[in-house]
Amino acid sequence: MRWQGGMGGGNIEDRRGLGPAAGVGGLGAGGVILALIGYFFFGIDPSTTTSVIGGGQGQVAQQEGVRGTPADEAGRFVDVVSTNVDQVWTEVFRANGQQYRPAESIVIYDRATGTGCGMGQSAMGPFYCPADRKVYLDLTFWQELETKFGAGGEAARAYVIAHEIGHHVQNLTGASEMSRRMGARGAESGAVRLELQADCYAGIWVHHAARVSNGQVALDPRDIEDGLRAAAAVGDDALQSRSQGRVMPDAFTHGTSEQRMRWFRVGVQSGDPNACDTFRAARL
Repeated sequence: MRWQGGMGGGNIEDRRGLGPAAGVGGLGAGGVILALIGYFFFGIDPSTTTSVIGGGQGQVAQQEGVRGTPADEAGRFVDVVSTNVDQVWTEVFRANGQQYRPAESIVIYDRATGTGCGMGQSAMGPFYCPADRKVYLDLTFWQELETKFGAGGEAARAYVIAHEIGHHVQNLTGASEMSRRMGARGAESGAVRLELQADCYAGIWVHHAARVSNGQVALDPRDIEDGLRAAAAVGDDALQSRSQGRVMPDAFTHGTSEQRMRWFRVGVQSGDPNACDTFRAARL
């Protein structure tokens, strides 16, 4: 994947080394949201997640990290990729007569951090918090993506970033609210439709990345295969088989590996967000 010459936007909030901010009160609604996020993205048992984030008492305090472009390579990678994703969505929105507003920041942290949705923890994997409009990434996840899920390489990491920013796009368009009205679990649920659309949106970014950056950020066919492996690794059927030894479609929240790869390809091949309408699609 080509990215080293790409432009950074400095929309990074680096909280690495700060540790979690102190909080007060019980788990609360925010903690429940993050417990569900942990389950939805990586099949983490909500009871496990709540035990991690429920130790505080009340609202979770949020600390302010260092804003700007990080000096290390991993931080620069997140900055360049997220900036390029935002450039793509700025153009897509403009073409439809709309103005795109980027996420408030891309927060990189380690172990745990306060969020607008409650206490975030690295075991949940990357996530987007709609309450504060921020994407949260613990960069140690890159190693887990490769060792646990078998999806290594920079393109797989970039897919994750583009997917999470895709959730921000959905928050702007109202798709997130539509998903909530359609249910949180099941093979045809709103949650599955939302996640498959975010996969498709990640593909939209791949389609336009080189053009909007004058070739400074670009993915070749082998990179796209890395992205597809990342999508397949976090399919509901793959996660359930790994953790429980059986597949339960009634508990799906993200879609199967095949669905996730297919919708990612739709975005890559079409470059058209209208092709990503999983809420009206006859076939998920």
